[in-house]
Amino acid sequence: MNAFNTSHLQAANQPDTTPPLVSFEGVGKVFSVDGQPLEAIRNFNLSINEGEFIAIVGASGCGKSTLLRLLVGLDTEYSGSIRVDGRAVSGIGGERGIVFQEHRLFPWLNVEQNIALGLVNESLTQGERARRVHEFVQLVGLVGFESAYPHQLSGGMAQRVAIARGLVASPRILLLDEPFGALDALTRQQLQDELLAIRERAGITTLLVTHDAEEATYLADRVVVLEPRPGRIKSVVEIDLPHPRLRTGVTLHGLREKVLHQITGDGGYLPPPARRVEGLRPELIAL
Repeated sequence: MNAFNTSHLQAANQPDTTPPLVSFEGVGKVFSVDGQPLEAIRNFNLSINEGEFIAIVGASGCGKSTLLRLLVGLDTEYSGSIRVDGRAVSGIGGERGIVFQEHRLFPWLNVEQNIALGLVNESLTQGERARRVHEFVQLVGLVGFESAYPHQLSGGMAQRVAIARGLVASPRILLLDEPFGALDALTRQQLQDELLAIRERAGITTLLVTHDAEEATYLADRVVVLEPRPGRIKSVVEIDLPHPRLRTGVTLHGLREKVLHQITGDGGYLPPPARRVEGLRPELIAL
């Protein structure tokens, strides 16, 4: 009698039939510019599974932010199909939260009030609303700043408020439109790590639009590289590395170079080779 249980092997060999949480099928978008059609997106196809972190990268004008606007429901005039949990996207919905590059906080509202705007369509009592807001103030590390106004916050703190506002309604999908692009390098890295920690706790599906290949490979499970005018998928790079990732790791560096090469197409991002100069310090020479 075979004493080995092979059920787990059989399960592992079964195809995954779980439907994607988000699907783009044959999506196209055409704008009118001075009365002439401008094709921004052409035949875009992508499936995103629940809990995945997807990054979309590409040169300026390749349609990254346009795709995000279509998914969030800010623009409903497009060809093809966009579905969330099997339902067609026809407008803004509570299952999708978004954070922009600019924090877009209302200057006359304090931190708590700006975060509470994310609950405007939620049926909550005043007490439930206050508890939810306080929970996310804690989550993004702004305890003690609840009554502060945007002009009293640093850029990183203001963006934390924007992230909390995007998450407070507990969306299933978080959409990020270059949310750290306007921040200094140190604050950007800190918020990237905080975002990963929040995602791990919330288990939220995330779609990030960025021009930064380093950011994309550090954060995402898959990086989708777009070609411009019209925007269409050039390649998809799998980032099969566990978190936390070492920013200076050799494997991550190689994946980052691969993404950069896909964006530029010719390896033109590489710096010219440095000349090697060798010598001796005079004070170390003994005669």
